[in-house]
Amino acid sequence: MYLPFSGNKEKVMNGALSPDYAVGRTYLTLTRGLTMKMMQGLVITLFSVLLQGYALATSIVYDGFTCLNAVDSNDPTPSITPIQSKFEVIENVGEGIYRLSLTGGIPRFVNNNQNVCIDSATAIGYAGIPAVDGLPRPLTSIDATAYFNGQELIIVISSMYTDLSARGTPFLPFTTSSVFAFTNMLIMEFNPNLSSFSLKKALRNRGFTQTSESRNLIAPFQETILPSFNETARDTPRILTPVSNIDFLLQ
Repeated sequence: MYLPFSGNKEKVMNGALSPDYAVGRTYLTLTRGLTMKMMQGLVITLFSVLLQGYALATSIVYDGFTCLNAVDSNDPTPSITPIQSKFEVIENVGEGIYRLSLTGGIPRFVNNNQNVCIDSATAIGYAGIPAVDGLPRPLTSIDATAYFNGQELIIVISSMYTDLSARGTPFLPFTTSSVFAFTNMLIMEFNPNLSSFSLKKALRNRGFTQTSESRNLIAPFQETILPSFNETARDTPRILTPVSNIDFLLQ
């Protein structure tokens, strides 16, 4: 009696597969399992090794397009301008924790929408010290922190964005710029077959602060501080699931 497997015929002895076939299948299963573990170990090693001198460290990249609306987190419409989101390892802190450098921005998406664009304006944001920079300036890169356990990669990015709307016009109340604090947590899953990381979830929060002049002599300034202001004042952070595949490739 014979059964077909992958185009070959394997003999069945007394209702059971032959010893040679059973050994072969067991070997194949063990080999596949070992290969998967080796790939995970390789990725951990790659994340752990920092190249010396001028050489670049290990990184993961996602190619896409800039956002048509630079600052609206609810609008993931892409433009026609290509851009690359890139996380580069700059330090292995130990125990699965890494310091990264982000350039280009991060994927922006909303629930139940297939559009994806790369947000640079708010994900990387602004920085500035008056005595050094004058006005705050847009950054080209920003630090991030990651945790990787061989299967799941979690990246946290904190940035600040300002609309540079501060004004001090005579006879009008003084108002600072609107300043937004962004926190993005990306949760990715390692795919050893493709040597890539698939973005599964994003946790996004936007805080807000602004100071304006008041006519009240006891309290001459009014300060607004909202730790969470994504849609409305004092709302909750957003939990987002991409509809489209967003895969970062190991580079």
